[in-house]
Amino acid sequence: MRAVIDKAAISTSTARRARAAVFGVFAVNGFLFAIWVVHIPTVERQVGISHATLGSLLLVLAGGAIVGMQAAGPLADRYGSYRIVTFAGVLLSIAVVGPALATNAATLGVALFVFGIFNGALDVSMNSQAVDVERAYARPIMSAFHALFSVGGVVGSLVGAATLSVDIPILWTTIGAAAFGIGVLACCRPFLVPRTSPHTEGSEADGSARGRFSPRVLALGALAFALLLSEGVANDWSTLQVKEHLATSDSTAALAFGFFATMMTVGRFCADRVSARFGPVAVVRYGNAIAAAGMALVLVSDVLPLTLAGWALFGLGLSGSVPQIFTAAGNLGGGAATNMSRVVGMGYVGLLAGPAIVGWIAHFVSLTSAMAVPLALTIVAAASAGTVRPRTVLPELD
Repeated sequence: MRAVIDKAAISTSTARRARAAVFGVFAVNGFLFAIWVVHIPTVERQVGISHATLGSLLLVLAGGAIVGMQAAGPLADRYGSYRIVTFAGVLLSIAVVGPALATNAATLGVALFVFGIFNGALDVSMNSQAVDVERAYARPIMSAFHALFSVGGVVGSLVGAATLSVDIPILWTTIGAAAFGIGVLACCRPFLVPRTSPHTEGSEADGSARGRFSPRVLALGALAFALLLSEGVANDWSTLQVKEHLATSDSTAALAFGFFATMMTVGRFCADRVSARFGPVAVVRYGNAIAAAGMALVLVSDVLPLTLAGWALFGLGLSGSVPQIFTAAGNLGGGAATNMSRVVGMGYVGLLAGPAIVGWIAHFVSLTSAMAVPLALTIVAAASAGTVRPRTVLPELD
């Protein structure tokens, strides 16, 4: 089966407007999620629950996200990702208010499950829309979308911190965030594009149509699992690793995550140009080689500057890989958004599992020694980079 894009259907100016619109969607998603994250301690006190109960409820949020991801893929294939982006984005904006209204653990659990559903649905549909726009654009732009998610997260964190510092009630902050999210989505909606179709291989299309996980989907999902597991480890354990290994203060230890996150964002802004020049396989292979070198430095370093450099290299190396995986999944054809939902879902399981796996290992060895897990996974990812090699032919814009 070979599906062909009508190049005349999407002009250069239309593609550029669509890219700006999807930038806005990714930024709003990062902003809304950050608004929730910075208010977690406030919600915990307001509802009157323990850390253990909160941890369980965060798993409820994760469960909702996985449900939303798996539902959004087939819906986006049937109705178009641009419709699901709008639907999920608006409902996610409204759902961010839910935790502020919770009065006990049960109502918070419901609110977080609903928030997770629409966050997962938006995650899959906006990545599917990004693949459609990238296909029309005829050059790599996926990493920049993910960079805008990070930027939105930074802005949301700053807004949340500012409102907390002046004692603005969480309800009013989340209502304002919801209004902002809906407003941005309303501005972006007219410029999103209908689906475009890649040249596909019949085997991939047929496998998706029958509801099976094709070997390529499984391979991409396994790669996403490994890399998002590694990213989850850095998110949750980098600060504590520096504090325990080097006996630093809390404020100094926090620099580890700061270096990681900053270089992750910088790398995402640069990865598209690298991919355009050298190809996605090079981004994954050499990016993960850099990440592995950074983690090896973390493992052997006994001084703060080298350890921070290691976490920075780890973030830089990981930054471009996941966008290449999502692009490859979205270009498989034969239910592209469904394939995307499967790959994203497998990756999300890794993001959740990583901190738990490392935490369990740290019961038996030091936390620093447990970082051998992401080191090993990035080495395997570098060796498996050929998984993201393009199997589609992208059109050129007129």
